[in-house]
Amino acid sequence: MRRFWGLSAILLLAFPAYAQSPHQENIQIGLSTDSVAITAGFAGADLTIFGSLEDADPQVSRQGRYDVVVVLEGPARPVVVRRKDRVLGVWMNLESEQFENVPVSYSVATTRALQDITEPNSYKQLSLGSNNIYMQPADRSQNPFTIAEFTKALRESKTAIGLYSENVGGVRFLSQNLFRATVRLAPDVPVGTHKARAFLFKNGMFVKESSAQLEIRKSGFEQAIFRLAHNHGFAYGMLSIGLAIVTGWLGRIVFRRD
Repeated sequence: MRRFWGLSAILLLAFPAYAQSPHQENIQIGLSTDSVAITAGFAGADLTIFGSLEDADPQVSRQGRYDVVVVLEGPARPVVVRRKDRVLGVWMNLESEQFENVPVSYSVATTRALQDITEPNSYKQLSLGSNNIYMQPADRSQNPFTIAEFTKALRESKTAIGLYSENVGGVRFLSQNLFRATVRLAPDVPVGTHKARAFLFKNGMFVKESSAQLEIRKSGFEQAIFRLAHNHGFAYGMLSIGLAIVTGWLGRIVFRRD
């Protein structure tokens, strides 16, 4: 027995890495609801996401060297970007570029400014941030400079209408292990499955990622019209034509002159 304990002590001294295991941090997030119902009068809202760090190093937490970036990414759809040029005094669509699988919305919340958290290459590797989303062109044979120009215009357009947003300081630690993130839902937030993702950084190094899903759907009369349009397209078209005819007929009666 004495020999066994003596040998164990020697091994622990020789290999201290086995005697003291490093922290293996993990991150988890949770949504208060898995679905959000919106109406035609929806003017945007703030969505709160709660999360926690598991096996966090207390010393690193006290020094504020943990950073969290939370993203709410909307469903991906094809997008066509058109460039208008003035021809004979008239603005016309001349050139266009189609991109595949572009997130319709992309909202980011961070503990600090992105440039203060980690290196730009880390964001590119993680495809993290609206400037690092890969916009896949439908025709890759086109001039790279033209593709880059249309890609920049697409990002700027999304940002201008509020579908791509960034909330610096939107992630706040409530304690050493718990945090709260606030991401923005734009007034034109798309219907469908959205993905919430949380990225944990320690001393500028990426550690872990966690994700959850959020379903955004229409409610009330708007939901009935939405289902009719998607599930019964012919009936929806005939209803729209009939409504247009009735509206025109009523307008003629109301505004006709004797």
